[in-house]
Amino acid sequence: MLQGTGSSVGKSMLVAGLCRLFADQGLRTLPFKPQNMSNNAAATEDGGEIGRAQAMQALAARVPTSVHMNPVLLKPESETGSQVVVQGRRFATARARDYAHLKPRLLHRVLESFAILKDQADLIIVEGAGSTAEVNLRAGDIANMGFAAAADVPVVLVGDIDRGGVIAQLVGTHALIPPDEQARIKGFLVNKFRGDPTLFDAGRDLIAERTGWAALGVIPWFADAHQLPAEDAMELGGRARRREGAFRVVVPALSRIANFDDLDPLAAEPGIDLQITGAGKPLPGYADLVILPCCKSTTAALRFLRLHV
Repeated sequence: MLQGTGSSVGKSMLVAGLCRLFADQGLRTLPFKPQNMSNNAAATEDGGEIGRAQAMQALAARVPTSVHMNPVLLKPESETGSQVVVQGRRFATARARDYAHLKPRLLHRVLESFAILKDQADLIIVEGAGSTAEVNLRAGDIANMGFAAAADVPVVLVGDIDRGGVIAQLVGTHALIPPDEQARIKGFLVNKFRGDPTLFDAGRDLIAERTGWAALGVIPWFADAHQLPAEDAMELGGRARRREGAFRVVVPALSRIANFDDLDPLAAEPGIDLQITGAGKPLPGYADLVILPCCKSTTAALRFLRLHV
């Protein structure tokens, strides 16, 4: 299981890469994420939906998608509530505080899906969610150490050096979690390194000394990562395609935008200049066409547009 020191440290990409690596070695490898939060969902071949990242990982592993690869999917509908999708089907709509009480009831469904995949695979690469060190959310956890302990799987911890502070991320995680969870982590990865990785040798060794975890590698920056599906609308920055003389299409990034990578084929058209504008930013006057994207909270999106556009 790959867990992270925070969100967007590159867990999804690393899981996809490992799925392809082991699949190429002849192992039937399957991805798994116990709980995901994303409005960027994908239809599965068994008729449900999972997070788009797990669909990408299945593609990397060269296997059909299944609802069991992401048994709990949260699709935010407001600042405090989400639709809860369990094994590919809508289960409930819950506010954050209510969901905290719901999670323990979902653990057996998560373990059921994991057991189904285990019967089909030589290897399962599991992806955690958010941060391992969110100890305030540990009670009833099904996304990180709660699942790892229940399923008895070893953990590799991933830190993001591009954000800065990766030593504190990894050593701080070790300081916050209890000894049994420290022991479950077998090693760490430092992701998104730019430049000469030997310059981080001293930092790598310091982390290993302070934590007792094996230093498993420093992974270089992958510049083409933006071309692969993103789970979070926060990652939409930089999706403009500047082409002189092209037909200009502008899409406002509404706060509950859903399945936004459906726009990627349009962006790939040679005569199209696609620009996604951040929430609250003005729509540029040079647009030839404005597309209002699919959204999980239509009423709130319309209210936002009337107030800000």
